[in-house]
Amino acid sequence: MIKLKAIAAVLAMGASLAISPAQAQTQFVTIGTGGVTGVYYAVGGAVCRLMNKDRATTGIRCSVESTGGSVYNVNTIRAGELDIGVVQSDVQYNSVKGTAQFEKAGPMTDLRAIFSIHPEPMMVLARKDSGVKNFQDFKGKRFNVSNPGSGQRATIEMLLPALGMKMSDFSLASELKADEHGAALCDNKIDGFAYVVGNPSANIQDVTTTCGAQLVNVTGPAVDKLIADYPYYASATIPGGTYANNPDPVTTFGVASTLVSSSKTSPEVVYLLVKSVFENFDEFKKLHPAFAGLDPQRMIKDGLSAPLHEGAVKYYKEKGWM
Repeated sequence: MIKLKAIAAVLAMGASLAISPAQAQTQFVTIGTGGVTGVYYAVGGAVCRLMNKDRATTGIRCSVESTGGSVYNVNTIRAGELDIGVVQSDVQYNSVKGTAQFEKAGPMTDLRAIFSIHPEPMMVLARKDSGVKNFQDFKGKRFNVSNPGSGQRATIEMLLPALGMKMSDFSLASELKADEHGAALCDNKIDGFAYVVGNPSANIQDVTTTCGAQLVNVTGPAVDKLIADYPYYASATIPGGTYANNPDPVTTFGVASTLVSSSKTSPEVVYLLVKSVFENFDEFKKLHPAFAGLDPQRMIKDGLSAPLHEGAVKYYKEKGWM
């Protein structure tokens, strides 16, 4: 009996040792996104959902983190505190060049692009009783410029000087996050806000439905010059009827959302991420309406200023896309 117990103990120890290396190999990967009601959060969720389908064999567990947005994601990747992030194409460009929000920190030479995702027009919303017809009409009104570190704040900081405007032109320049600006608008605490987002967006649908918020055109020579001067901008039209109480098409401009990481991020992790998305591409496109028109050939080049990550390059070459 004693000998049997001893054998059982040895077998148990052996089983324990056999399991522990697999457990030790588990890698945790976090994707920084944006507000939970925005498309960035949906992007992170979609990517992690596809990656986690194979976590039993890959040993990689993907999780999504709601963050302050594009600039925050770049800075956190730079600090080594985040693996992967969703960022606007203009923020990616500025971080690579060390301009605008990154002038003090300088160029991020180890930023790496993975792929671009959906187009992101700058959506400007106004209270239906505000009398606002175009962006310049917000002078003297309460406008949410968004929280520092967000992509929409970065776009606002490019748009205002182009229009000959400054923050002090607003009677109030609030810094609410994307999850807060809708309620503030409907509660008459602000007259308008800007949100750079893929369409359709629940965040925009909420305010157009709840309090009849109106989409505002962002057009004119100054906007045309922005598009001509900066390769990451493009004109965009939101079809009429996309949102409740907004039957007419609205013209604006915008950027693209992109997925980025650092050169320090494991090539294996990035390779598996890219493979998970493109080997399940039809499923990926169904995970949010903003993904419906995505084209892999454009995703590996449009809006990408940083060099492609080596893990992504490996997969794209295997597919014959590069």
